[in-house]
Amino acid sequence: MKLRKARLEDIPILEVLIRESVRGLQWRDYSERQMEGALGTVFGVDRQLISDGTYFVVEAESQIVGCGGWSRRKTLFGSDHAPQKDDAWLDPAVDAARIRAFFVHPEWARRGIGSLLMRAAEEEAIAEGFSRLELGATLTGEPLYRAHGFSAVERFEVELANGVSLPIVRMAKDVGPRGG
Repeated sequence: MKLRKARLEDIPILEVLIRESVRGLQWRDYSERQMEGALGTVFGVDRQLISDGTYFVVEAESQIVGCGGWSRRKTLFGSDHAPQKDDAWLDPAVDAARIRAFFVHPEWARRGIGSLLMRAAEEEAIAEGFSRLELGATLTGEPLYRAHGFSAVERFEVELANGVSLPIVRMAKDVGPRGG
């Protein structure tokens, strides 16, 4: 497996990967209406992450099989089309970096791809001076983040355009001393 920075030309592949990941891995935790309602807004590509150079892909057998990253911007989760999108900069001295948009192809699940992405995102955020990390986890992703030392801070529901809501877990982790 090879980890690399995502490129804008990867977007069509990432859009397919995200749909396959959501439909193939989240069906135990979310209804079809929840998954379909979240695709494109809550679950989708955020081009800002790619432009910022903080989004990764994992390639295996000449295909992209996973993606995820981190952000120094305020948006906690969501795609380019998320209604709550806020691209304002975070201050490492007071804010937590955001861990963002992890998706793995169902055929490649449970092979360490999420952990590989998590290590890369965490290392870069720490190198940028962040001492805390925060994320909006799906119910499906919560065990991965717990395994990497994150704790649940808040549970909330995101209202979707199709009239259903999607449970999300805000999680956080300290990764070093402030001002470090």
